[in-house]
Amino acid sequence: MYIGNAFSLNMLPSWATGGSLRFQRLTLEQAQAEVCHQGYISVVGHADVAVLFTEALGVSVPISRINAELLPGSEYDQILIGQYVGPRLPEGTTTLPEGAEIRWVLVTLEDSVDVDLNEGEE
Repeated sequence: MYIGNAFSLNMLPSWATGGSLRFQRLTLEQAQAEVCHQGYISVVGHADVAVLFTEALGVSVPISRINAELLPGSEYDQILIGQYVGPRLPEGTTTLPEGAEIRWVLVTLEDSVDVDLNEGEE
């Protein structure tokens, strides 16, 4: 499983032509259980966000600017997204301001991914 702060269509396999994504809103406690139950790879590209996630989840979430590719049926078919909701954070913020929150969403690439067998043919 990946941990990130955003979801992008670039996270889908380049060979996929269709399929299903499942979005599941989680409580903080459920998000903590997910990262403790499974292994995870951070794809959080901003240091301040990585600090906020580390404090919230109770595990080390290092800054990492690698690309995530969800692969159906593998241990990397999910990404836990921490979506910040609140006012724009000033640089160097390590605590959430009043009224701000992180919403946790587990995104799963379902096994039913269509493949273009003719990809690359002209």
